[in-house]
Amino acid sequence: MANLPILPGSTVVVRDQRSIYNGYRGFVQRLSGSQAAVLFEGGNWDKLVTLPLSTLEQS
Repeated sequence: MANLPILPGSTVVVRDQRSIYNGYRGFVQRLSGSQAAVLFEGGNWDKLVTLPLSTLEQS
């Protein structure tokens, strides 16, 4: 299967062993250059984090 581009609204998983968000699943809110703003939701908290596209895997 070909790699699909990561677009706003995509569900992604963080794949970066150095990140505290490694393994977290979130939704891409916006893109800027080689960065993506990813929204993580969990129970009673929401967090919007900017991450490099190279550390994200579409799920």
